Amino acid sequence: MPRSKKFRRARLIVIVLVVLLVAGAGYGGYRGVAAVRASFPEVDGTVKLAGLSAPVDVKRDANGIPQLYADTSEDLFRAQGYVQAQDRFWEMDVRRHITAGRLSEMFGDSQVETDAMIRTMGWRQVAQKEFDTVLSADTKKNLQAYADGVNAWLAEHPGGSSASLEYGLLGVVNGDYEPEQWTPVDSVSWLKAMAWDLSGNLQEEIDRSLLAQDFSPEKIDELYPDYPFARNGTIVKTGTVNGTAYKPADGSTPAGGGTGTTGTGTGTAQGAAATKAVLKDVTDRIDALPEMLGRNGQGIGSNSWVVAGSHTTTGKPLLANDPHLGPGLPSVWYQMGLHCRTVSPTCQYDVSGFTFAGMPGVVIGHNKDIAWGLTNLGADVTDLFLEKVTGPETYLVDGKEERFELRKETIKVAGGEDRTITVRTTATGAPLISDPSTEQQNVGKYAPNGTSAPDRGTGGYGVALQWAALIPGKTMDAVFALDRAKGWEDFRKAAADFAVPAQNLIYADAKNIGYQAPGYIPVRGEGKGRYPAPGWDSAYQWKKDPVPFSALPWSLNPASGYIVTANQAVVDPSYKYALTSDWEYGTRAKEITDQIEARLKNNGKISPDDMQEMQLDNTSILAKTLVPMLLKVEIDDPYVREAQDLLKDWNYHQDADSAAAAYYNGVWRQLLTLAFGQKFPADLRAEGNCLLVRQQADPTKPDSKSKIVTECGTRDPGRAQPDGGDRWTEVVRQQLEKPDSSWWTYIDSQHKEQKGLDNLLREAMTNARQELTSLLTKDITTWSWGRLHKLELRERTLGSDDSSIASGAVRKLLNRGPYRLSGGSAAVDAAGWNAAAGYQVDWIPSMRMVIDLNDLDASRWVNVGGASGHAFHENYNDQTDVWLKGDLLTWAYSPDAVEKATKHKLTLTNG
Repeated sequence: MPRSKKFRRARLIVIVLVVLLVAGAGYGGYRGVAAVRASFPEVDGTVKLAGLSAPVDVKRDANGIPQLYADTSEDLFRAQGYVQAQDRFWEMDVRRHITAGRLSEMFGDSQVETDAMIRTMGWRQVAQKEFDTVLSADTKKNLQAYADGVNAWLAEHPGGSSASLEYGLLGVVNGDYEPEQWTPVDSVSWLKAMAWDLSGNLQEEIDRSLLAQDFSPEKIDELYPDYPFARNGTIVKTGTVNGTAYKPADGSTPAGGGTGTTGTGTGTAQGAAATKAVLKDVTDRIDALPEMLGRNGQGIGSNSWVVAGSHTTTGKPLLANDPHLGPGLPSVWYQMGLHCRTVSPTCQYDVSGFTFAGMPGVVIGHNKDIAWGLTNLGADVTDLFLEKVTGPETYLVDGKEERFELRKETIKVAGGEDRTITVRTTATGAPLISDPSTEQQNVGKYAPNGTSAPDRGTGGYGVALQWAALIPGKTMDAVFALDRAKGWEDFRKAAADFAVPAQNLIYADAKNIGYQAPGYIPVRGEGKGRYPAPGWDSAYQWKKDPVPFSALPWSLNPASGYIVTANQAVVDPSYKYALTSDWEYGTRAKEITDQIEARLKNNGKISPDDMQEMQLDNTSILAKTLVPMLLKVEIDDPYVREAQDLLKDWNYHQDADSAAAAYYNGVWRQLLTLAFGQKFPADLRAEGNCLLVRQQADPTKPDSKSKIVTECGTRDPGRAQPDGGDRWTEVVRQQLEKPDSSWWTYIDSQHKEQKGLDNLLREAMTNARQELTSLLTKDITTWSWGRLHKLELRERTLGSDDSSIASGAVRKLLNRGPYRLSGGSAAVDAAGWNAAAGYQVDWIPSMRMVIDLNDLDASRWVNVGGASGHAFHENYNDQTDVWLKGDLLTWAYSPDAVEKATKHKLTLTNG
């Protein structure tokens, strides 16, 4: 939507303010610096915090990482709220406006459609239901204590520049804005944002439907090949389900679990030919949503593995984790220690690790007894339903009209008029996400193929979203339960409540290693969740109960002595329930497994240094297959052959200073474009990416002939296809075995159609030589992968490129980089980039940790960015250089180690 005149004028004022702020000259410069520093937290001395039963110590190390010491759980979480607000309140405030669909109140009418989409899904309403009806009394008490701590800080910083630089900038544009009191539901709502960004195959479901307008089901299957179980294996050896009890196949000792539920989803091949118009509209709405963790469903992966003490140099288990998420400042993670001076029924926590600003507890880390890590399980917990809308309030099911549940939402807009939308929800609880952000409902224009589909009529089809996260769950209970777990039994009981997002949970204590798949995972009726389902047929609806937690895969002390999770398949197809068919393809998992096996060969042992070194493995696995084929292609042009020769002695490592890695990835990008991108519909290709494509003859016109035309893509570049990720390595790997595959037919630079693998590889190498010359230089001795493959850390609100109010000067003030990175999309060191859009880094190992169960003080960790959310604070970006080098910081845990590392000490007292 267009910006209001008020916001356009105010934007100019912001630019002037920034120029004055950064000028740094004379008295004005001094006052600007003083204003910025006024928002920095107090980290030494004594501060009053009302409601405490006893003093709480906040000990920060040189990196500003706080370790809190208290006498009661409530004091601990009240202090956590206060300290996180000190460092990150702007981030917290923006996050809660995202999850409540209230960004327009801060940033004006540019955010109305974003708010409308989130209001339609009802994230805040579901969080409220969780707090009101399903969370435990202890969890509610902890959430309230946390909120009280945030509000105590807020009372001291009621808004404006005293809270952060961003509030000062926003105040020029939106002088009426003042932060509200924090509530427990603000914390719970963040779980919906996590679940959305880790929600599995929603985009794949849409993409397959859009591809169906041009490709047969058989050709689409080639683009979504079966998982290579024989080559890349599964997380656990698939066991059996007797009744609702899972029995591992690897000799794991049975252990107690807990009862729980998991699941949601549905689909049908009939929806494969669904309307292009309505699904593209839904895709545009998804693209417009803020990226809280990273690109939804693409590149959101992670690595974690745990090695038993019998295989380590320390004699106790080692556990590593590095979640792959979208980059930004401040980091999505916040490092923290929460310590009861004496663990007792009144104070139950002694935990340290990574959490989210705005949410109490620790999400990933360790306590004194156990350690755990997370990777995205990728379960299919979302389904789209095509709905036959028969009127403003009705839709069709089994030949009968049903009534939507209707609710009105009023979106308040800073600097503009309020907007009211009507949200329509089916009887299954699925909101109609195809509705636009007005009361005028206008849905799909074309019917899916199939004689059983009802005519679209004048209303067309709507698209409803069934999603596990819209069912109230107990994930917040699970976080606190993990933090205080004392062993495997407690760990599994906590996992039973970990509803969304479904994660692979790995485990270690001093004697054991383990794995548990948790999550609310649906049991479908008809369909497999691969395409939008016909909502007018109740047979496709989800079953009432999800997959029982007791039936979900787990493993304890497998015979291999290690467990690897890197978003690969959890189990093989013999497993009783359908978790998903859209796994990552196991490239990273296989590489990690191979490295572990290589180190264990000849009775070797794995050290903490080995764990850290493995996290930095940037090998391109597919290059081992593709490069020998590229070197065999005869190249006549010496200009191109010069680049081809770079590959002769390449070790397949994607180092930032490698010219060969730069050229190989350039060839990979061109290969994907020629073989696949040219053939894809415009609504899958990157916006502004214009290609020569063959336009097929119109069968309704006798004189029509196919012709080559220039066609430009329309999709958000970060979500365009082919993106070059792990799925595409498997697609290309399989097609390379078919030299005459139709995918190797392409349009060359002379506008002529060519065929054959060798010809396409030659064209890809030629095009890559030309592209890298234009992007870098003609002299290949100056090429390096890092010059193409850059990371920019952007502040996620005013620092983003699409900020509706901030100028380039503001972005320079808040952002950091660019940095030249090693790694690649399907490498263990997963610095991912989208080959359909360019080489910019889109997702990264957002943090890295290695936990040593023999000596917790010998554990290591690092975050991207730093602890602080204040742009000019010394801890705003101090860990990035450490992360770039592949180094880790010492992770102090015991009281003595923390005291030794303490640089600043703040005491919070009741007042």
